[in-house]
Amino acid sequence: MSAQLSRDDWKGRVGGLSYRNQAFIGGKFTPSLTGKTFDCINPATGQVLTKVAACEQADVDAGVKAARAAFEKGTWANMPPANRKRIMLKLAELMMKNRDELALLETLDMGKPITYSTRVDIPGSANTVQWFGEAIDKIYDEVAPTPGNVVAMITREPAGVVAAVVPWNFPLLMASWKISPALAAGNSVVLKPAEQSPLTAIRLAELAAEAGFPEGVFNVLPGFGETAGQALGRHMDVDVLAFTGSTEVGKYFLKYSGESNMKQVWLECGGKSPNIVLGDAPNLDVAAQRTAFGIWFNQGEVCTAGSRLIVEDKIKDQFLEKVMAIGQKMQPGDPLDPKTQMGAMVDDVQTKRVMGYIDAGQKEGAKLKMGGKQVHVDNAGSFIEPTLFDQVDNRMKIAQEEIFGPVLSVIPVKDPEQALTVANDTIYGLASAIFTADINKAFKFAKGLRAGSVWVNTYDGGDITTPFGGYKQSGIGRDKSLHAFDKFTQVKTTWIQLG
Repeated sequence: MSAQLSRDDWKGRVGGLSYRNQAFIGGKFTPSLTGKTFDCINPATGQVLTKVAACEQADVDAGVKAARAAFEKGTWANMPPANRKRIMLKLAELMMKNRDELALLETLDMGKPITYSTRVDIPGSANTVQWFGEAIDKIYDEVAPTPGNVVAMITREPAGVVAAVVPWNFPLLMASWKISPALAAGNSVVLKPAEQSPLTAIRLAELAAEAGFPEGVFNVLPGFGETAGQALGRHMDVDVLAFTGSTEVGKYFLKYSGESNMKQVWLECGGKSPNIVLGDAPNLDVAAQRTAFGIWFNQGEVCTAGSRLIVEDKIKDQFLEKVMAIGQKMQPGDPLDPKTQMGAMVDDVQTKRVMGYIDAGQKEGAKLKMGGKQVHVDNAGSFIEPTLFDQVDNRMKIAQEEIFGPVLSVIPVKDPEQALTVANDTIYGLASAIFTADINKAFKFAKGLRAGSVWVNTYDGGDITTPFGGYKQSGIGRDKSLHAFDKFTQVKTTWIQLG
């Protein structure tokens, strides 16, 4: 089992991997129509893993055409719900059967620690597919309370062709959050994985075919955002586009929709989440652990990262010592070592971006108390130390802009009222947390925080049963839970006048 594998075991398995590197359209693997490819690079070593098909407009046209044909044929959309359920459960089973392979692909492709790939990403992805599969035959339509001479039915129907454009930080998990409810609802799907980490999505297509998905129902188009992503956003035959990524790119998809066919666009975008620790926090050791994990997990490449630590002055110094003590033990290491808690940044571009923010923080006058350096592991790779800035003003660049790296900005406040004001002083509203022993303060902050998730005395809580999404410029719509079906279905009223 993966839990028993050592660093050498994982390294030994690398040579036996077979990389699927083509587009998957209409049930078949195919090179890009232009023949173009791009290098898929292991960020921990800088080595090229494989060359992946670089899909562009013609490939997108082919993928959407295959999805549309499958939808109109009705082999999936009109399949009895119980049968769709069985196929999705089979896919979840195959994902777990191939858990170690998928985890290894994820770690090699994106740089995250193998421990998290095996324990978080792959099981979480399979669970998402399973959960939405199980929901298929448990959701009922409605009959409206009309007069006796009328029957009015309210039914949900699949929207049609769904395009899913997903990020590189949790490649398979974010794909599963999009495609699972879309497929469960009866849609056909075209998935565009991030160019930095496409390998698990392509392998997923192969597993979906093995599970029994009809041809054309699930398609995967690797490629770049400005080509394949934009082509999907502008496509006249895409009914719904679901995106996770930066706020900047999310706004482009809204623009593309308006300039094309007014397709529905659902966005999970950036965050600058406040993590508030008040003087009456019930357990500072627990709060410190949650704080450290909330910012340095996955190298800080997390949309909900608790990147702003808002802490009352009277406990700040004591609390920071506890946080930094944990951070010192989370130094970057070989992602294939099960002991590693922080892996590589996804690529050199992101590394330079994060280092630019660290430089900006120092120039703006924030106090660098820990980390701040780019490092190498085994003389290679893109790694950044867990970093902490103290004495940050909320107006500083590092407090206002999403860094997407292991950088914590500590903002001291004098009281809970100031803490709430500072927490909401952002264009984002994805997630937030409050540590307090006072139930009244907990409810006040839960109500007052303008964010899609509020965690009390923990950080990053939740599971597949709870919706996920943001306020303000953090996005539109919700992933996870039954609420996710709202994005991929149309609501129809049928009014029947009786004689």
